[in-house]
Amino acid sequence: MKAQPTLICIPDISGFTEFMSDTDIELSSIVIPSLLNKIIYANDIGLKVSEIEGDAILFYKNGELPSFKNLINQCRKFYVKFYEQIKVLKEEHKKHNDVSNIPDILGLKIILHYGESIGSVQIGKNIKLMGEDVIVAHRLLKNDIKKDEYLLLSESLMDNYKDEVIERNFGWGVLKDGDENYKHLGDVNYSYINLEPLV
Repeated sequence: MKAQPTLICIPDISGFTEFMSDTDIELSSIVIPSLLNKIIYANDIGLKVSEIEGDAILFYKNGELPSFKNLINQCRKFYVKFYEQIKVLKEEHKKHNDVSNIPDILGLKIILHYGESIGSVQIGKNIKLMGEDVIVAHRLLKNDIKKDEYLLLSESLMDNYKDEVIERNFGWGVLKDGDENYKHLGDVNYSYINLEPLV
């Protein structure tokens, strides 16, 4: 297992558990895969899929990071395409009793993290990422942000863009700072921005 610098990107469907419990299996089994597929095919910056985790996709990219602008634009595209697909699904299944649950419950949050030494092993046809930074990325999904839909960038990722001019105002909102304390990991700092104004 060779460890190397790796970007981790996790688009995570919020409201997944509530949607699955409140929605007929016939509809939910169509909606969730359709939304995940839309996100996967919206990938323009060479991210690779490590795992599909029920309500989330674990993307990764080894080596050189994309520019800050390209990375933000990619996440913006994930979000916009997610909502475009929701509109398509609502129209296609408008006769289904539970179709109104789609936009009311579901949303999207995206976690971005960077680790200097993330390992990978092949299990079957899949690449399994290993290391503490993989744990950090997943823990960041559990935070105190008072929004259901946001883009979160860890401090370790932001530190790699210090040589670039990071514009904290993205046009649709402004990056804010936050931090969490996780058992066994300690304090983890991050910046985040609300995605809701994009739709």
